[in-house]
This record gives sequence, C-alpha cells and structure tokens, in this order.
Amino acid sequence: MHRNACAGASPRALAAAALAAAALPLCAHAETAADAASVSELIVIGQGDRPITVEPRGLSASLGQTEFEAINAVNVEDLMKYAPNFFVRKRYAGDDNAVVALRGANTIQSARTIVMVDGFVVSNFLGNRYDFPPKWNVVGPAEVRQFDIVYGPYSARYGGNSMGGVISVTTREPEGKEVYAQAQTMIMPWSEYGVDETFQGYSAEGGISWRQDKGPWRLRAGFRHFNNVGQPMSYSLLTAATGTGTAVTGAYVDPRLASPVFAAASPTHVIQDQARLRLGYEFDNGWSAEALAFAWVTDQDGTDARSFLRDAAGNTVYQGKVVFNGKTYNATGLTQSLTERTEHLTGLKLAGPLTGWDLSANLSRYWIADQDARTSKDYLTGAANGAGTRTLADEPGWVTLDLLAERSLGRHQLAVGLNANRYETAQNTFSTTAWKDASGAVFSSATFGKTSLWGVFVEDEIDLGGTFVLTAGARFDSWRAFDGGIGKLSGGAAVYDAYPEREDTSFSPKLSLQGKVARDWDVQLSLGVARRFPTVGELFQGRIDDVTREIDPQSFDPNLKPEKSKDASLVVRRGFDGVKVTASLFYQDIEDAIFSFSGLNQYGSVVSSYKNVDEVRQYGAELILEATDVGIEGLDVDANVAWIDATTAKNSANTAAEGVMFPRIPRWRSNGNVRYRVNDRLKLSTGWRYATRPNSDLFGLVRGDAYGFQTEYFIIDARASWNLTETTQVGLGVDNLFDNQAYVSHPLPQRTFVLDLKTRW
Repeated sequence: MHRNACAGASPRALAAAALAAAALPLCAHAETAADAASVSELIVIGQGDRPITVEPRGLSASLGQTEFEAINAVNVEDLMKYAPNFFVRKRYAGDDNAVVALRGANTIQSARTIVMVDGFVVSNFLGNRYDFPPKWNVVGPAEVRQFDIVYGPYSARYGGNSMGGVISVTTREPEGKEVYAQAQTMIMPWSEYGVDETFQGYSAEGGISWRQDKGPWRLRAGFRHFNNVGQPMSYSLLTAATGTGTAVTGAYVDPRLASPVFAAASPTHVIQDQARLRLGYEFDNGWSAEALAFAWVTDQDGTDARSFLRDAAGNTVYQGKVVFNGKTYNATGLTQSLTERTEHLTGLKLAGPLTGWDLSANLSRYWIADQDARTSKDYLTGAANGAGTRTLADEPGWVTLDLLAERSLGRHQLAVGLNANRYETAQNTFSTTAWKDASGAVFSSATFGKTSLWGVFVEDEIDLGGTFVLTAGARFDSWRAFDGGIGKLSGGAAVYDAYPEREDTSFSPKLSLQGKVARDWDVQLSLGVARRFPTVGELFQGRIDDVTREIDPQSFDPNLKPEKSKDASLVVRRGFDGVKVTASLFYQDIEDAIFSFSGLNQYGSVVSSYKNVDEVRQYGAELILEATDVGIEGLDVDANVAWIDATTAKNSANTAAEGVMFPRIPRWRSNGNVRYRVNDRLKLSTGWRYATRPNSDLFGLVRGDAYGFQTEYFIIDARASWNLTETTQVGLGVDNLFDNQAYVSHPLPQRTFVLDLKTRW
C-alpha cells in the first residue's frame, strides 16, 4: 500500500495544507512493536508487499494498484500524478510531450531522468527539451502493475542521466489465463478567448494473458486505440505595425499580455494505435528468457486553426495587416499541419544462475521507422494546399544493453555490470509547393549525428550488523559523439558541414548508509556524483550561415561540457500505528549545467544554442505522510509537501542570472490523495496537485499568470469506482474539478470528465 506526504505553504496552498496537516493528529496513535519492519520496506514510500524494481538509494516511492484505482488515468503517465515533489508536463490527453519534472529537474530537462518499462530503456535521449519525453505509450494504463520512482543519482547501476532520478514501469506478469478490456471516454468543456466548445475523445484497450499449466511458456498480448481532440496549444498575438490595414473586430485585449490575442492554433486531433507482445520461456536449469515487441502508430491533425478577427462585412480575417481599436497590427502565425509517425520497440531479456552468480541481460532497440511532418507556410496557403515544408526522419532511435551479475559473499551483496547505448538521429527538411501532398519538394536542410556511451560499475551492499547496511559503488563511463553534421540549401546548392568528433570519460563514486537508529525510527544517508554527457540534440543543432556556408559558430558550442552533479540525500522515517511519516532533505550542486540560450549572431540573426551555466545549486526538503484508517476504517491519506531552492550560483557569460531562481522550478509543491473504501464495492477518492509560480526565464524577468508563462496551479481531482461484479468495474471521475486555469507556456487542461469501464475474466 502506497502513500505520499504532507501539506504546503503559500496562500494558494492552504486547502492542500489543511488536508495533509489534519491527517497527522488524527493518526498519531501509540506506537506498537507490530509496526517494525525491515529497512528495505521502510525506506520506500508506499512499498507495501511488493518489491521495488530499482535500487532505493535516496528518496524512493512505489505506486501500485491501490493508488491506481484512485486516479483518472487517461494515459500511463497519469498514474504518477500524486507522487512526492513530482510533476508531468502533460498538456492534453494524448500529449506526445509529457516530460517529467522531479525536484529541481525542470520540464525542459528531459535527459535528466531514466525511464524503463520492464527493464527496457524508453528514455528519449536524442535531445534534452520539452519535445524529447520518454516513450510512455510503450504500455497502456491497464497493463501496469507498479510504478517505482527513485530521486537522484545514488546508485552506481545507473548512468549520469539519473541525475534527476530513475522511473521504472512494470507491467503485469502472465498468471493463468486472463482476458482484460477497458473502454474510456474523456469530455472537456473548454472556454478561453474566442474558443468556447467541448473537446472529447475515447480509448479502447484490451488483451490476453496466458501461462502454461506445468509448462515453460507464458504470453501477454495487448492493444490500445486512442482518439482525442485536445484544446489549442497556442494563441497568436497581434504585433505592432505601421501604416494601415483592414479594420477588424474580435481580438481579445488581455491586460496580462503584451498585445491583443487574435487567433488560436488548431486543436490537436490525435489518433494512436498501439500493439504489444510479451513472450517468456522458463528453462529447467533456472534460466528464463523473455522477448518484447511493440508497435505504435500516431496520426496528428492540426488543420483547424481559428481566427477571432472579423472585417466590416463579418468575414473572418486570418492574416495580414489589420487595424484594431485604432492601432495597426500584423496578424501572423497561423498555420496548418499534419504528422504521421510509426515507432517500434524490440527487446530480449535473459536471466538465470551461473557458478554462484545471478545473471541478467537486457538488449533492446527503439526506433522511429517513419516520421512525416507537413506544415503550411501560413493559414491561407494551407487552406489552398499551397507552399509549405515537409520534415522526414531517417529512422532515429537508440540501442541499449544492460548486463548485471549479483551474488552474496558473507555479509556482502555484490553487483557488477555494464551499461551501453547508442543514440542516433537524422532528418531532412524540404520546401514544398503543395504542403498536404508534399509535391514539388526541394531540399532545404538536414541534421544528423550519433552518440554512444558504455559504462561499467561495481556496487557492494555490506551488512554492518544490527540493522545498518552500507552500500558503496562506483562507475566508469566512456562517451563519444560522432558522425554529426548539418546541411542547408545555400545559393541553389546543398551545402554540408561536419561537427567535430568528441570523446570523454567520467568516474562517479556513490555511498549510502541506511538503518534503524531507534525503535520505529529509520534513516538513510546517500551521497553521489553523476556526470551527464550532452545528447545528440544538444550537440548537433546549429545552423549553416548563408554567407560563409559553414556552421555558424554562434549557433552551437563545439566545446559543450557535460553536466557534473554532486548530490546528498537524508531520509528519516518514523512509524506509528497505521501511520508513516517520512522527512527528506536533499542537495545538488551542478557544474556546467546545460541550458538553451537565444541571442543575436554576428550577422544580426536570432539563434538558439545550448551553452553551459557555470553552477546551478538546489537544496530542499520533503515531508511525506502515509496513513491508513484515518479516524474511520477505510479512510486512507497520502500527502506530501516539498520546498525547493534552485538558483543559478554562477554564470560568467551573464552575471545577471546569478542568485536567481532557476527556470520552471517552483518554490513549493504539494501533491496528495485521500481514498475512502465505503464498502467492498464502492471506493471514493480525491486528489490535489499544487505548485507555486516559477520563473519562465534564466534571469527571472519573465513572470506572469497567462498564456506564454509558467504559472501557479492548484488542481483538485475526484473519482468514484463501483465494482459491478467481481470482474467488472465502472469509474466516474473529474480532473481539475474547480476548473483552475494554469499554463506551462501552453494551457493545461480545464475541467475534464472521465468515464471508464474495466473488466477481467
């Protein structure tokens, strides 16, 4: 059984704080000897009776069926929404760009978290930005058995991308014979500026699970069809101009924004089809083999952009020079788009004993077999199937290998292993005369490149006697970036230039001590060093200058350094009768943090490039409450509150950033969930998610409470589930019950109703 933690501070968090704080006195019963449990259970938030699937060094949490039944899970990443000090940047149901933010790793630092499904890496380290999220859709919500989360890089088993943390998704094991199915519908009334309509969608998920009686074979196969229309992701603002234009009405003057809002981007109509096959075999000698195959097809339609402008005759004006409220503006920015993408994952896993060692090997490949994105030049050319662009990907993806050997030697639990991966990307952009048909295509630009990393590690868990365990580990990593280049049409010819090849190594020691310091008091102190090497996207993302026909030296950094972090974590847990309270303190100092900057090059063009920030420092505290039978039988509370101070300590490139809160990291977060088992058939729950307003830029100058900014949010969710029979359940829920309007630059969902039907037999 999993729980989360306590309340918050800040005026807007008072409701969340009251829910969490009130639970403590209600549950602080006298301690009993029956609460004593092993350290391995006590250091994991909500572990219950299931083993965690990642090494729990630092704050660790495990979420299972008890938590999942209290969540309106439209997509698999929803299942983590109430975890401590945690946020997923999910803008709408079916959003491809759902990036995880743990503690001070923000929502555009996707490469700081390792995500695995059944041991196979699904982290998209082709870049480090909002559009390189983990591949969550490898699994559907109905297939998940548990989510395990570890905060920070305190185990030598994981590479530098664990700087933020490690997330492990484990699917259900085949047991006997089972058929499962789930149907769901989502309805979201939406109102903002000139958009006032209801967006809706549905999903259908199902499959079979089979395990051979007294035989070696097991199988699990499933599918999911998802169809949804999300709200507009962006709005277009008028830009000041001179002269005259068409007189219009209909724009929205929002005092929070610099100029009137005149249009909304097309709502995203997303259709996804997923198929998954997991096949296992158990040998007589104790070895087992498992194969996984997955396919995912996505279609996105963005051809329904809306303008709010009307001329004197009532006709819609989509673009051009206009006069509104006596001032002249340019109306630009609306386009139309279509995207198709096909992705695959294949994996093979072997495990078994050999000469006293327990061995395991995971080998997987993830690749995007087809990606075709087509965009019009502007709205009117889009409507007329005129000029545009087409971007084709050339099978970007990654290959990963993990080898592990473990054995017990007296008081020592020894682990040695190897991790290796290779990430590669290549894409070409073309100018087209008819954007929908992609006809008349002429080469425009290209980018390509590869990175590889292999690392070896050793970790020793030493029983010190009594209740204390010391875990010491270290890893060595070797990294290489190669075959990188860029191309562009310049002077009527395709011009290519190559990036320099890079190599680097790192050594990362780790240390963790855990044990019981007194009756019902448990403590864990963890120290770690991590080094995250640049991704393909951070290295190979420059531009070719039209004048020199070479890579613009201001558009990329050939000497981009890896991020180097020094981390410390202290976790203390106190057990009561039916209550566990966990306090966590954490510290992280990152040298050469990688951040995307925008500026002018020597020719006056605005370019964006990744640069190093000399030092970013964060520290903070978390308080987590897990309580069962609060006051009355069947009432359980998970609550958590976190305080974070993440600032730029040194930035020699521009000292104005020093001492400023790092972008997209709130000062306070609070998540929680209250569940009530009315009886064996009816369960009720409510949850909350809260965060204070963070900075939107490195210098703390961009702050606001509207579209285009990072804003505060306080979201209340509710759900009721009813077991119609022993095998069938119906659920009705509301996310964002009080219709809180919040933004991560893009608008987050408004009030959403979710109805689902689940069955297993």
